[in-house]
Amino acid sequence: MKWSGRGHVFGDDVDTDQIIPGRYLRRVSYDELGRYAMTGVDPEFPEKVREGDVIVAGKNFGCGSSREQAVMALQQAGVACVVARSFARIFYRNAINRGLPTVEAEKDPTEVVEDGDRVTVDLDELVLRVGSEEVPLREPPKFALRAWEQGGLLEMARRNPDKPPWRD
Repeated sequence: MKWSGRGHVFGDDVDTDQIIPGRYLRRVSYDELGRYAMTGVDPEFPEKVREGDVIVAGKNFGCGSSREQAVMALQQAGVACVVARSFARIFYRNAINRGLPTVEAEKDPTEVVEDGDRVTVDLDELVLRVGSEEVPLREPPKFALRAWEQGGLLEMARRNPDKPPWRD
């Protein structure tokens, strides 16, 4: 798997209320969440992001509440992949379930990527590239790779009704 797009850089401890502020959860339909993605930390993000772009973040991305809508908002905004130094466990699991690739970097990718840089995330080579620089990536679990390839856990189950998605 490979994605290329502009990098949108965020720091450490970006929580789910920054990814999709709670005030929008009751006021808009789920189909509109992307219009408010990341507005808790960058109000202009929905206007800047383009289909296929990549979020690059520090450690503990997706901390806070367990709201699945955070993942949905990023997907609807057009985010193809999130690369961070680390993820909050519940966000990481929600991303697998919903089919949003979330990849941990071996070192802080925000030290290499600047906002707006063209980046490539290459899971075959386990590297994030920006210009001539590379950031090594951790190998995602095979289960996560399968879920991302098929659009998430629910889609995996639909495609393979006789085989539980968590088994090889």
